[in-house]
Amino acid sequence: MNETTIKLEIPLLLPGVEDKNDGCLAHLEAALQNQKGISRVHLEREKTPVNLCLHYDPNLLSIEKVRRMAEQAGAGLVNRYHHVLLPIEGMDCSDCATVIEHSLSRMDGVLAANASYVSQSLRVEYDRHKIDRPAIEKRIRSMGYEIPLVGMRSWFHENQDVIFSLTAGLLVLIGWLGQTFFGLPSLAATAFYIAAYGFGGWEISHHAWHALRERHFDTDLLMAAAALGAAALGAWAEGALLLFLFSLGHALEEKALEHARSAVRALADLTPKTALLRRDNREVELPVEQVTLDDVVIVRPGVRMPVDGLILSGSSSVDQSPVTGESVPVEKAPGSQVFAGTINGQGALEVHATRLAKDSTLARVMKMVEEAQTQKSPTELITEKFSSIFVPLVLGADLLLIIVPPFFGVPFRESFLRAMTLLVAASPCAVALGTPSAILSAIAQAARHGVLIKGGAHLENLGRIKAVAFDKTGTITRGKPELTDLVPLAGLSADEVLALAAAVESRSAHPLAQAVVRAAQERKLDFPPVADVTSLTGRGVQALVGQRTVRIGNAKASDDAGAALPASARGQVQTLENEGKTVMLVHLEGELVGLIAVADVLRTEASATIASLKALGVSKTIMLTGDNARVAAHIAAQAGLSDSHADLMPEDKLTVIRSLVQEYGDVAMIGDGVNDAPALAYSTVGIAMGGAGTDVALETADVVLMGDDLSKLPFAVGLGRASRNIIIQNLVIALGVIAVLVVASVTGLAGIGPAVIFHEGSTIVVVLNSLRLLGYQFKG
Repeated sequence: MNETTIKLEIPLLLPGVEDKNDGCLAHLEAALQNQKGISRVHLEREKTPVNLCLHYDPNLLSIEKVRRMAEQAGAGLVNRYHHVLLPIEGMDCSDCATVIEHSLSRMDGVLAANASYVSQSLRVEYDRHKIDRPAIEKRIRSMGYEIPLVGMRSWFHENQDVIFSLTAGLLVLIGWLGQTFFGLPSLAATAFYIAAYGFGGWEISHHAWHALRERHFDTDLLMAAAALGAAALGAWAEGALLLFLFSLGHALEEKALEHARSAVRALADLTPKTALLRRDNREVELPVEQVTLDDVVIVRPGVRMPVDGLILSGSSSVDQSPVTGESVPVEKAPGSQVFAGTINGQGALEVHATRLAKDSTLARVMKMVEEAQTQKSPTELITEKFSSIFVPLVLGADLLLIIVPPFFGVPFRESFLRAMTLLVAASPCAVALGTPSAILSAIAQAARHGVLIKGGAHLENLGRIKAVAFDKTGTITRGKPELTDLVPLAGLSADEVLALAAAVESRSAHPLAQAVVRAAQERKLDFPPVADVTSLTGRGVQALVGQRTVRIGNAKASDDAGAALPASARGQVQTLENEGKTVMLVHLEGELVGLIAVADVLRTEASATIASLKALGVSKTIMLTGDNARVAAHIAAQAGLSDSHADLMPEDKLTVIRSLVQEYGDVAMIGDGVNDAPALAYSTVGIAMGGAGTDVALETADVVLMGDDLSKLPFAVGLGRASRNIIIQNLVIALGVIAVLVVASVTGLAGIGPAVIFHEGSTIVVVLNSLRLLGYQFKG
């Protein structure tokens, strides 16, 4: 069959679908697979952006018809399958997230539900043909949760958990003191304890009921059962104490986690709410949401940029640390790019808006950080699986502890109280919180330092990296040629040679020529007048400077000028070329007067970055480049890399990455996010540089270094390692405390009071341990 292929970019067909693993991509394939005239449909997920390939019979379908079919299918899917990210109020324990996920996943039409207690957010994918958003929100509210409006919570709602918990504690204290020291009747003391049950068990009872209704056994259910069991035996004081301490522990955990959430939300507060615009020859101040792509924004000294844009007039130094993490302000001039949320220095600027407020780099980073918080890491999934099996086992063991010991002479009351204590002791709260709290803190700290980590899985993978592969151009090197060597000959000074060369090269737009001009400008040299500029194809350029002929070019240009290279100059040329540099010979009136060497030079931070990675335990650092072996070897040696591979095509780089993964297991690949997409996709962690200015880098990589600064890489890897260590510490603490308390409760060595103190104490310790990541600083 005669067959033709058309490739279409996914963003054109499915606007808003950014994840290459999004379920809508599979739906799009399926929708087009069985269309008449189309023989095959497949996705090129390794491409950036993802491509949809359609193989069709041109005798049955025109290319326009195929394109129209794909666009119609995409429009139908966008209209049908929706993705929403909802902030949830009242999700005050890790089990709440599981209950919400379990409940929503049972609804017909909900394709995926991912809830995160630590970020108090929920991501839902659903089919609008089967269910709508109001129905999903209704189910959420039916479980006792609310979908809040940011900034609309009252002081009471913000502090309700603490108020109720402290009230319960006060009631317990009054009842105990009154009964012990002041002769308060037992019935009156019990009334105080019952009131304490009401305040301390308010949230717990709600969550336990909804968990039971959803046929899910969680820690709230264990605590509620223990408190009810104590009440059934008349041990009201013990039950009230249990609920007070458990609710207090939850309130303290919530306050601690709020510190981490605030670190993320602070990013959203960086962008000004209003912008000063020039419209119709006058200045008007409007909300940033009303700024259009045609607007000119006036940015006064010392204020934050309200939008992403290009400077039309003015120059200033701009503090880009809120977006890129750069510690030093960056000089900006007309034509320079600026980002919303960055801080203008002392100069007034006029900026042409290039993105709407909702599409700014900072806004997109915030959205990605929020989504990253709802994605669960491998360790988190394992602990969730552990909890789902462990809790039913605890309930079974509890029944045995109630039933069996009385047959061996243990009083029923004592056996029952031990069983209630076991419910408290074996509750895996700290296990459930240990991983997500660490990931939230680490992602927040990374974002504050200009590193975007798109999920817990990538954070954990960063912590395991054993090898890093670097793209050369623009990653290890600066990505543009610079003057490296200037050798004056024939009695001229270095400045005289450079001024002559720059005068001629100023008429050329070639990157090598511009490198010479920039070097002369940096030395503040005056250029002589130039005339009769002639390009010498494949050799160089010639011009009249004043009344003298100046020729600049390679060795062929020297031969044309009839000027044989002296032996000493020939040796210098050979040495420079062996270092991977391009050498230009400068002739004045046919006489060789100087040598100029230009190269794409090593980044100043490259060597220190490689050394820091090795100190972190990265055993293999390798450079991949399409450049020749001589240049690659020289750059690799300068940077201190373990190895280099040269003359590589993109598919060759993928082969190298595959071999590295096979040998080392966990491998990171770092590049500019535009080229080498297959290698970046295949690596364990794909890292892109300069994401603040590159849409493709921001969308495709697992980790993005927002600034054009390679030194952020050790920070990211170090943060991954620190996060992994803290997660392990948290699990050891949580499981260790559970093991000790289980033994103590079963043997009667600990009652409900000590069990809940140590249980809640371990949970708070785990959360506080995770919050240490908010202060992580890399010390290379």
